[in-house]
Amino acid sequence: MLIDSHAHLDNDRYSDDREAMLRRAFETGVGTVLSIGIGEQAAGMSGALEICRQFNGRTDDGEIQAGAGLPRLYASAGIYPHTTPEIDEKILAQLDGLLAEPEVIACGEIGLDYYHDGAAKDMQRGGLIKQLEIAAAHKRPILIHCRGTNEGFDAWVDLFAILEEHWRGTGLGGVMHCFGGGWDQARRSLEMGFLVSFAGNLTYPKAQPLRDVAAKLPLDGVLVETDAPWLTPMPDRGKRNEPAFVARTGETLAGALRVNPAELALATTKNFERLFGLKPGMGNY
Repeated sequence: MLIDSHAHLDNDRYSDDREAMLRRAFETGVGTVLSIGIGEQAAGMSGALEICRQFNGRTDDGEIQAGAGLPRLYASAGIYPHTTPEIDEKILAQLDGLLAEPEVIACGEIGLDYYHDGAAKDMQRGGLIKQLEIAAAHKRPILIHCRGTNEGFDAWVDLFAILEEHWRGTGLGGVMHCFGGGWDQARRSLEMGFLVSFAGNLTYPKAQPLRDVAAKLPLDGVLVETDAPWLTPMPDRGKRNEPAFVARTGETLAGALRVNPAELALATTKNFERLFGLKPGMGNY
C-alpha cells in the first residue's frame, strides 16, 4: 500500500465527506496519510491532530492503528511561512505542546516562501529558526516548504543557509515537500538527510524538467504525496484533490525511476517509516 506523505485533511473542502474521502483512499490502496497541521491561521495548527483522533483507533497497548476500512493517520504541526507574522509566545507554546503528542510525528510544513511581492522575509527566516529549535527539542523531523525568488532574494539559498547552521547537526532530517527545485537543490537535500517528496504537479505535461530531476534520485530518497486538496494529478487536474489520487503521482514517479508501482510503494513506505522512526508496518495498514 502507498503512503500519502502530505495532505491537508482538516481543510474545509472535506467538511461534508471527510470520512467517505478517507474510505476511498483506503479502497484505492492508501494505507497511511500524514495530515498536515498548519491551519488557515497559526493558531489552527491543531486541526490535523484533531482529525487523527477522530478517525484513528488504538491497540490494547496504546499504539496508533487505523480505523476500520480507513488509512492510519499521523499528524504534523507547524507555522506556515505566510503566517509567521502571527508568531508570539503563545503560538510557540502551542507548537511545543503539539510536538509532544505521539500522533504528531513531524514539524511542518515550515520554511520560506518568497513567491509573492512583499513577503515578510525577515519574519519568515526568524520564524523558521524558532520552529527548528522546538522541533529539535522534540526530535521531530521537519516538513519544508520552499518557493520563490523575489527582490533579489532566493528562498532556496536562504533555506540551505539556515538548515546548515540550525538543523544539519541534529541529524533528524525531514522532507522537502512538493519538491519543485532543480537537481542542485535535490542533491543538497539528500546530503542533509532529507527525503524528496513529489506531488501531483509531477504528472503535468509541462513538468518534464521536474521528472528529469526525479529520474536522478535514488529509490531510498523519495516520497509521494498529494498536497490535497490542491495539485490534483492528471487527468483530473482542476478538481479537488484527495489522498486516493496519490497512486497517480506514484505511477509517474515509478516511471521516472524505471521501477514498477508496487516497488515504489514498498520503497516509499520504508522511507517514511525510517525517517519518522516507526516500526515496520506502522507506516502502513
